[in-house]
Amino acid sequence: MISQNEQTARSRDAAVFYLAAKSNVIANGFAAEIDWQEGASLDGLSEPVFLREAAWVILSSGLSEQVVRKCFPGISTAFNAWSSAEGIWRHRRRCRAHALTVFSSERKIDAILAICGFVARYGFERFRVLLVDDGLAFLMRFKFLGPATGRHLAKNIGFALAKPDRHLKRIAGMLGYVNVSDLCAEIATLVGDSIPVVDVVLWRYATLNRSYATQFKMGLEHPTSMVPTPSDTTFSFGKFASRDDCSD
Repeated sequence: MISQNEQTARSRDAAVFYLAAKSNVIANGFAAEIDWQEGASLDGLSEPVFLREAAWVILSSGLSEQVVRKCFPGISTAFNAWSSAEGIWRHRRRCRAHALTVFSSERKIDAILAICGFVARYGFERFRVLLVDDGLAFLMRFKFLGPATGRHLAKNIGFALAKPDRHLKRIAGMLGYVNVSDLCAEIATLVGDSIPVVDVVLWRYATLNRSYATQFKMGLEHPTSMVPTPSDTTFSFGKFASRDDCSD
């Protein structure tokens, strides 16, 4: 247990870090990514959007964003631009063969096809009811959607969840939080952004600024007085800035 004063300091540190990170992300041209995440909603979730996001997360398992981004247009073409699970399933052999010329993992391509087959069998409206009722547990029945990747997909389609990837785990430890969920929920409450937006801002900041842990430890006296860039962003905090678990 931490004291009330320590909790207040931790909350302040987290909010300051987040707001500076958000300025960094926007300054580097990723405001549209924040807007996209803010607009993700289960109420407005369509079949093509779900299929596309599911495919993205499955392909991303264990791979960098850059690798997936490079091949994803070809994957989308192979799967008929995600227009219809029924159409993909009906032509699954052709879709599979085309997709494997773009991305060679049979297991991941087959996992995408399995989701398309499930949606085709039950219809997207029934599928969405099951998704809303059971949430993460429902997504985790599919291959390559485990506790972390399942949260990744859930976040992308509108659930108020954060994904516990390595960057967010590291930032949570740096700021004195036990887990990513607590970190993102507290920041969301403090600054008024949604939990998924907090997630995507912190994740994007970490990908832009690979030395964020070192810069966190170095600190500046007035971090909120600047609009940071990936090469010069540093932060200055109190008790939690000296935690050992923010080291490499």
